Amino acid sequence: MPAVPTRSLNNGVDIPLLGFGVFQIPPDEVVAPVATALEAGYRLIDTAAAYRNEEGVGRALADSGIPREELFVTTKLWNEDQGYDSTLRAFDDSLAKLGLETLDLYLIHWPSPHRGLYVETWKALERVYSEGRVRAIGVSNFTQAHLQRLFDETDVVPAANQVELHPELPQDELRAFHEEHGIVTQAWSPIGAGKGLLEHPVVTGLATRVGRTPAQVVLRWHVQRGTVVIPKSVTPERIRSNIEVFDFELSDADMAEVSGLASGRRIGPDPDTATF
Repeated sequence: MPAVPTRSLNNGVDIPLLGFGVFQIPPDEVVAPVATALEAGYRLIDTAAAYRNEEGVGRALADSGIPREELFVTTKLWNEDQGYDSTLRAFDDSLAKLGLETLDLYLIHWPSPHRGLYVETWKALERVYSEGRVRAIGVSNFTQAHLQRLFDETDVVPAANQVELHPELPQDELRAFHEEHGIVTQAWSPIGAGKGLLEHPVVTGLATRVGRTPAQVVLRWHVQRGTVVIPKSVTPERIRSNIEVFDFELSDADMAEVSGLASGRRIGPDPDTATF
């Protein structure tokens, strides 16, 4: 079982550098993949209220027999629940569905700037954090401008920002902003969500040269940059393979080759214009 390195969040809490995401895994099918991931050595499990599979994730965690202190559980507040009081209710609901007394990381899923509620929402996260009900709080899909407003109007700097990030969208400017302010960068869709990245000749060629899978090459590129990654799969072989990235390194030339794929292409919505 591989030992997954950690990064320290800005409050001293350690987060595994690689975890398991459950986006788009149906509620009635999520238990088995999470169980496989836990058996393979994953300890960071990332879900969200919007995925509607928190109960199944909680069941897999309980059935695993792994001590709670060895697990790192993240979930996210959905956009429709933004607002101070509704955020507090949604937090309680997620905890109940997961069957947990505390969370390790709670994120605002999207800024939803058209709602104008993310500052108020953040203040609710500050409250549950101050109460010790979550070990760290953060955001997802926030831009520099959204983060700056939190800095200006609230007290706690987000511990993490989970954003779309892969070789075609490396988010270098945002990552530099995060580093300046002590925010850990997390990547969703780190291997391109089946949109052709793993079939790119640069990736496949490099994978052949280093004797690894294309997914392992891309995940290794992430972790060497210090980015927390949460690849998702429902295939046991891929789940096991995706965590086997800590026993090899990419050279500087290899890293540059992968970074050369940057094109700015997004797979998901633009946080500034998304209206859901």
